[in-house]
Amino acid sequence: MPPHIERLKTYVQNFDDYIQGGIPKGQVVLITGTPGTMKSSLCYSMLYYNALHGKTKSIYMTLEQSRGNLIEQMMLMGMENPAVQDYVQVVDLGLIRRSLTELSAKGSWLQVFKMYAENLKKSIGFDILVLDSLDVLEMAAQIRDDRRTELFYLFEWLRNMGVTSFLISERAPEDIFSRSYDEGYLADAIISLKLQEIGESDVQRRIRAVKLRSTNHKAGYFSLLFSDGMFRATQVISE
Repeated sequence: MPPHIERLKTYVQNFDDYIQGGIPKGQVVLITGTPGTMKSSLCYSMLYYNALHGKTKSIYMTLEQSRGNLIEQMMLMGMENPAVQDYVQVVDLGLIRRSLTELSAKGSWLQVFKMYAENLKKSIGFDILVLDSLDVLEMAAQIRDDRRTELFYLFEWLRNMGVTSFLISERAPEDIFSRSYDEGYLADAIISLKLQEIGESDVQRRIRAVKLRSTNHKAGYFSLLFSDGMFRATQVISE
């Protein structure tokens, strides 16, 4: 008998069925895509519905978009149940980043991020962490020289925290197969979002589980739709 794997539901209708019920808990997951693919909305949606249905505590750490702007945007999208506020905490690390300009030495900002995450883990005991985004964290922390090694230790630190982490990455689908995409090799999972042109006038959003350890998943693209405050994945509409 294979060992039982606890899974975290994405609450994207149908998509969980394609990935054996959800993402294995404790994994480091990259959410990749170009602007406009709804990466932030998808991540917040996972926190929102895990809180709504399972009272799961989570942290959404944003380094660019303000806390107020993010929450307002999600409420306008229909994710507005006040009961969720006790379980989903949005932390605006961008404010701290802007106020700590003296932390310019390499590695200092990374330590600030880890400190806040560890303190929040001790104080509220969250199970899911979203970082928006990995690209901005790398830039602020000046991760450049031995990038693969530094990302390896960052991902190991996330796993040792005992949380399921989602790292938003501004990468096009074709970029995640390049040799320079170290995080793709180091992460446990990659969920790719993209905009697919249909004919001359239409564009579809699509979602794909490129990589998902410990999971027998369907690896193809599905159409990603959003309505009534929820995402759903369907078979690709013919082009």
